[in-house]
Amino acid sequence: MTSNYPELDGYEPSDGRPLPSQRLLKPMRFLVIIGVIALVLPGILVTISTATHTADVSCSLVVERDAPYAIGSSARFELVGPEGPSWYCYAEIRDEPDLLLAALGPIPGAPPPPQPGLVRS
Repeated sequence: MTSNYPELDGYEPSDGRPLPSQRLLKPMRFLVIIGVIALVLPGILVTISTATHTADVSCSLVVERDAPYAIGSSARFELVGPEGPSWYCYAEIRDEPDLLLAALGPIPGAPPPPQPGLVRS
């Protein structure tokens, strides 16, 4: 049989060293998994922390604007809400359930504009 690549005749795809044993491969895989987690986890934690802080600040601005009678504000991330997965801003009112004021979006930012028809007192 004629070879299409005569310069590769007799080539063996090995550099002569033995392949790593299973005893060596398992710890190497474990170290690689730990390394990937160590690279990805800080980014996830910083992202969550930044989103939480931004939602809290934005919600406090919305509560000051739309419900000045409230005693506090609360920003919560909800997977199932009126507008889907999003950060929602609630005004904490004494002796009443929390009042939903605004959806801040899945990535919170500047406060949304005032809602038309919202009664201010």
